Amino acid sequence: MEQLIKELESRARTLRYRIVKMIGPEEKGHLGGSCSIADVVTALYFHKMRHDPKQPKLRTRDRFLLSKGHAALVQYAALAECGYFPLSELDTLKELGSRLQGHPDMMKLPGVEANTGSLGQGLSIASGMAAALKLDGLDSKVYCVVGDGEMAEGQIWEAAMAASFYKLDNLVAILDRNGLQATGRIQERFNTNPVREKWESFGWHVLEIDGHDFAQIIEALDTADQVQGKPVMIIANTVKGKGIPFAEGVASFHNGTMTQEQFARACQLLEAEECEGR
Repeated sequence: MEQLIKELESRARTLRYRIVKMIGPEEKGHLGGSCSIADVVTALYFHKMRHDPKQPKLRTRDRFLLSKGHAALVQYAALAECGYFPLSELDTLKELGSRLQGHPDMMKLPGVEANTGSLGQGLSIASGMAAALKLDGLDSKVYCVVGDGEMAEGQIWEAAMAASFYKLDNLVAILDRNGLQATGRIQERFNTNPVREKWESFGWHVLEIDGHDFAQIIEALDTADQVQGKPVMIIANTVKGKGIPFAEGVASFHNGTMTQEQFARACQLLEAEECEGR
């Protein structure tokens, strides 16, 4: 387990480095929410999920949906590292004609299961996929990352009711609970607390973890495999901009701009950490 955790920590640092490089200096990009969920995404793609870059439409694959589609940078980094497309393509982010746009596009990029980013819709799509997999008699899992600002969307709670009613125990939702949205703290903008009690009242099996602790992430994902008759919600308490000191816990980096100096600092830090992790 210790070796696995070290490997995943190294992978997560690489994903954060890719995110920073994709955005670059003096350009807006969703740094905060991409970095906050990077550890969970790392655990899913490089440890937990059953998937094959050579067969992106493999029928028995596990599915990953990023309901908070604006954090697509972390998924692009993971897909490229896994080999779904060349790493060099990350340099084309948001360019005209690029397959890597501000929100993921399933029609263009292998490994993307749905076009997401209109907040609230991803969990409904994931619930439909989970129901279809059950009807087809497949044991594949559907993992869906949602944002805590997204909890204010009514469609989230419609999906929560439906998934519970249909006993979708092959559905695992992961809440990136970093406490911030675009303009400030969740509690001040649209307070959706208490979170755990709400999901439990909707009939979900709820787990709560430190979303940057790989031991806890792995344990929660393994526990989710054992739950029967209920969908699972993993509340991952995270830090917006995790791994980038000047961006940690700063709402303006939801979709912010790094100065040339900040960009250089972030690259230097993540490159140094990556070397130490090898």
